[in-house]
Amino acid sequence: MIRSFHQLFSNNKKWVEAKTQQNPDFFHKLADGQRPKYLWIGCSDSRVPAEEITQVQPGDFFVHRNIANMVIHNDMSMLSVLDYAVNVLEVQHVIVCGHYGCGGVAAAMGSKQVGLIDNWLRYIKDVYRLYQEELNAIDNPARRLDRLVELNIQEQVYGLSTTTIVQNAWSNGKPLLIHGLVYDLKTGLLKDLGLSHDSPSKIDDVYRLEPVFA
Repeated sequence: MIRSFHQLFSNNKKWVEAKTQQNPDFFHKLADGQRPKYLWIGCSDSRVPAEEITQVQPGDFFVHRNIANMVIHNDMSMLSVLDYAVNVLEVQHVIVCGHYGCGGVAAAMGSKQVGLIDNWLRYIKDVYRLYQEELNAIDNPARRLDRLVELNIQEQVYGLSTTTIVQNAWSNGKPLLIHGLVYDLKTGLLKDLGLSHDSPSKIDDVYRLEPVFA
């Protein structure tokens, strides 16, 4: 637990010392540039740090986080990250990772106003509407929430596959895989939901776009 702002700096120095002791050239190589193979789109929740739970090194992940790991097609922040990751960094994997017990998903299941975020959560309500028959049949509220978390990840993975950025990457022969993962706060374990997309074959015709070749 961080007890004061100044502790951040002392922690940073200890981290630098440890990294340098393990590899004296670590920061020199890191400063040369980034070549990540993965883009991680995750939740802003402070308990789900991408690099920590996967034990990867700095430079391995390009990361975008927002409330409830959403892929919204008019979100210029997410789209800019996606475009840079795919077309400049040339990542080969895009991961959408949600987590059980997500507060954003839980808020979207209710009717209480929270504030500005209500406009963001409405996209999760759209997911609920799509699967309301399945969700309403689940009596246990915790299990219903967990299932909506999974369905939300599923819809965000699908939404990614319909973006012009991803479709054009596939049209140009780029080896791009999209994955859906969920993190369990109670166990610390990641679960692959088996939602991988590697081509436009799973996209409904209405979302398919004519290819633009680079």
